[in-house]
Amino acid sequence: MSDKPKNIIFLVADSLRFDSVYDAGIGMPYVQKHSTQFTEARSAGCWTLPATASLFTGLMPHEHGATSQTRSIHQDIPTLAEKMKAAGYNTYQVTANIATTDIFGLHRGFDEVRRIWKLVDPKFNRLQQMLVLIGKPRLRKKILSKDMLMQRMTSDLETASTWLQNTYEDVFHQARTIIRENEAKGESSFIFLNLMETHFPYHIAPTFQLTSNGVYRKLREVTSLFHIANQTFLTTDKETIKADMLKVLKGRQQDAWKSIAGGVNDFCEEMHKDTDNLVIFGADHGENFGETGWSYHFSNVTDAGNKVPMFWLDHKEDTARTIDETVSTRHIFNSILRATGQEQAGPSMVHEPEASKPIMQSFWYNSRGKTLDKYRYNQICFLIEETRFLMRNNKWYQAPFQTGYDQPEYFELPPDADPIQDLVRNVHDKDMHLKTVENFRLFSSGISFENPEETH
Repeated sequence: MSDKPKNIIFLVADSLRFDSVYDAGIGMPYVQKHSTQFTEARSAGCWTLPATASLFTGLMPHEHGATSQTRSIHQDIPTLAEKMKAAGYNTYQVTANIATTDIFGLHRGFDEVRRIWKLVDPKFNRLQQMLVLIGKPRLRKKILSKDMLMQRMTSDLETASTWLQNTYEDVFHQARTIIRENEAKGESSFIFLNLMETHFPYHIAPTFQLTSNGVYRKLREVTSLFHIANQTFLTTDKETIKADMLKVLKGRQQDAWKSIAGGVNDFCEEMHKDTDNLVIFGADHGENFGETGWSYHFSNVTDAGNKVPMFWLDHKEDTARTIDETVSTRHIFNSILRATGQEQAGPSMVHEPEASKPIMQSFWYNSRGKTLDKYRYNQICFLIEETRFLMRNNKWYQAPFQTGYDQPEYFELPPDADPIQDLVRNVHDKDMHLKTVENFRLFSSGISFENPEETH
């Protein structure tokens, strides 16, 4: 067996919560028996762009620059795909989410990006695709666009096929084909895979279905999905989604995970068993579903939105291991560099978990220029001694961390409180945290909204 993995398969289930995997009663027998799994892993970001950019760079959102406000990784920062090319791998991305492509610069370093919506046959017609997508504000403009009137479907409308039907088996097929073709040439592959089944609207069946019974509850479920897609809570003081419907949406993701868990487990086994391949499976971020009053990503640094499943199936060791220390998934970047014999600038969450400190950030989302003032703030959050400490608007807040639906609210600390100075014992860690806060403030102060963009 070589020291370097023959192939590297990095599989992400978009938006998948930790408790959807561990509390839904659906295990992954092979993955759990042959992997290092993390019980306290946190994403650096709350939605696909910053979270995936952190996986691709090993950096926090304010360092790599890809947030809901600034939108793209700094060009001078090397990406994981670029590092893998330097290590001799052919690099591929197979994705069901347009956000991981060139739209935000997450394509950089990949020899090829395969957009799965261009490779599958839609099971819904054009009208049905538009009815689903019309709920998303940025896409409404395209419904009567010149392209549409001329029967040229735009990229956004083409992605409807991944919003309305399962495509995970199609993604797996592409990965198998890539590996087979490269191995026939004696070449190795690095493949990043993104699955959308666990992302809104949370696929509970091969094609889109509602979970509620009865016309009234079905209507409420559809309305709740509309409000989630539109982020209407950011622009109104009204309670747009009731607590019982938030639980329905959470249940949709759990059911979505149940529907693909067996396929994910089998694919990981196929890629890992009796091979020299490194296989990684996890999530980019989780969903909030109402914790601390928030209902969707873009929004808040909650445990439910940031605590994610993560499994590392090593190419050399084939034993189960559990790491219970709090770690940051952005340091999977360093773990992969180490596995390929490259120099790493930071800790490996696999090999030095005690040095992988979770730091979480969220940047407010300017919803068509109408976001209420009370939601216009950026946040940075640390886990210190099993407590979450959050800074927003230069004020510190505190709450215990947990993953349950009824997550505890943050409460404001006295003006003279400084949890980093008071509670971080290690001098190196204290210095790192203080510098991180200062750099976060500087980054946030330099953001302008003169030309607000829309996203997602």
